[in-house]
Amino acid sequence: MASCSRVALVTGANKGIGFAIARALCRQFSGDVVLTARDPARGRAAVQQLQAEGLSPRFHQLDIDDLQSIRALRDFLRKEYGGLNVLVNNAGIAFKFDDPTPFDVQAEVTLKTNFFATRNVCNELLPIIKPHGRVVNISSLQGSRALEQCSPP
Repeated sequence: MASCSRVALVTGANKGIGFAIARALCRQFSGDVVLTARDPARGRAAVQQLQAEGLSPRFHQLDIDDLQSIRALRDFLRKEYGGLNVLVNNAGIAFKFDDPTPFDVQAEVTLKTNFFATRNVCNELLPIIKPHGRVVNISSLQGSRALEQCSPP
């Protein structure tokens, strides 16, 4: 087990909001911060950027669309830390309005990742959340805006 028993995990943390959350946790959280990314090269680059700022995140590859990847992360957390204190569900994909892919195909892919894959992360990681642990789900205003456009007033 790691020398630090407290651990926070941020999914989709190699850029954007996830990266900012990982940075803030590295500065303020009393424990280890694990940054995850689908692409190992991008994840390691994000870790190197934070290390250049004097921070000490760890990296673990995670593709939330891949159940084996989720389970490998779960096993790592269980072995290294005996569980998880903070889970930040940030990984997700944006609907690309300029993409020529048919709307129904894009909608299915977006739901598969943003809803079902995040649910799978929770199904695998919630059983190892330590007492008084926290789960934070990051979402977008786009969901609310889309609902307003689809629903009558």
